[in-house]
Amino acid sequence: MRGVRRGARGEASRKADRELDRFAMANEVFHITRARSEPCHRTRGAASARRRRPFSTFGLVSARESGRTGGAGFSPADRAYVGSRHIPTKGPWGVDEVDSEAYVSQFSADGSLLVAGFRGSRIRVYNADRGWRIHKDISCRSLQWTVSDIALSPDQQFLAYASLSPIVHIVNVQSSGKESHANVNEIHEGLDFTGDEHDDEDFGIFSVKFSKDGKEVVIGNNERSIYVYDLAANKVSVRIRAHTADVNAVTFADESGNVLYSGSDDSLCKVWDRRCLAGEKSAGILTGHLDGVTFIDSRGDGRYFISNCKDQRIKLWDIRKMSSVVRVRPVRIVDWDYRWMPFPSEAHHFKHPNDQSLATYRGHSVLQTLIRCYFSPMHSTGQRYIYTGSSDKSVHIYDVVSGKTVERLSWHSSVIRDCTWHPCYPTLITSSWDGYVARWEASEKLGAESWEAR
Repeated sequence: MRGVRRGARGEASRKADRELDRFAMANEVFHITRARSEPCHRTRGAASARRRRPFSTFGLVSARESGRTGGAGFSPADRAYVGSRHIPTKGPWGVDEVDSEAYVSQFSADGSLLVAGFRGSRIRVYNADRGWRIHKDISCRSLQWTVSDIALSPDQQFLAYASLSPIVHIVNVQSSGKESHANVNEIHEGLDFTGDEHDDEDFGIFSVKFSKDGKEVVIGNNERSIYVYDLAANKVSVRIRAHTADVNAVTFADESGNVLYSGSDDSLCKVWDRRCLAGEKSAGILTGHLDGVTFIDSRGDGRYFISNCKDQRIKLWDIRKMSSVVRVRPVRIVDWDYRWMPFPSEAHHFKHPNDQSLATYRGHSVLQTLIRCYFSPMHSTGQRYIYTGSSDKSVHIYDVVSGKTVERLSWHSSVIRDCTWHPCYPTLITSSWDGYVARWEASEKLGAESWEAR
């Protein structure tokens, strides 16, 4: 019997090794990620012809300044490599402290503004270039429970905010006044997503995004649908009955705006091509999750995206692997509600019989709320990492290629629902249900006391 047990342990070890091998697979996305986040061939040759240890920032700068790179500056890959070695783990320092839960946070495309939304009716916009001063203090209109999502227009002129209601409101964040009270001193224009067949009290919006050209807004809702709003025409232009349960996440795949990704409580991720929506049929379906999808982030190339899920896993997807139908249904996690129950220990071992994902990232916790995950910035890290909030009060940062946890940021006293990484600098913002919006940096700030010292 002892020999049998040893054999079983050996088999378990071999299975674990095979799981890790998934991250060494010869897949295009892993090669692209490495190419974008490691020194280019010219720089590697200039720094050292035979080198196995990681390149230091000093070594790369020295090679550039001494002319060994042929007079060329850093390539985007060189810059991303240097940036990816400076993960924001120091701190945290304070951005804001509010007496209600922080639900969402988001940097603007250029990183000059930070937006945070709180339970109740408050949104604050901070000027990241001016010491995190409040740029706009917004009192929202007609909210149900909380600000469920926010989105900045690409030109950073307008902010869309959603709630568990059928109206998305638009506010001008560049107007002269610091205070913005809905329809008191400023107009918060409402985009009505309901039709005659809907009961306003039952309609809730979980996800809102601007298109890259700023001409459209897309939402996912508890009516199992995706709606696209044409801002110029001032009406809903597309209605898709997309899933069989709440649509918790929807986003544009790339700058074209033609392709959408969605994730739902039905455990499916779907791809939608707006150029061929006959019969509300999706372009494809991706299976692999075991429970409701809480968030989706596109890599921006129209091919890859990640999803967070109540099955406590992040998955990386390639839409070229999608299928037209659901071939096999997963094992359902029964008698469990993520809002107030711990995740069943046996469910950690469940696997989808037709998992189409490229890789799975584990270690964080998705409980109580729709926790979000993202690729790290292209400019500063080459999208080398995936980072996520967690109900264990931490931010988890995974290496896309190896699948390993490279950092875990812990300080908050409650759930971290959302977090956002500055597009250019090694700065990461966490927004937590403890009411704190906190800032993490790659290095200590001289003369500034961090909240860690409290």
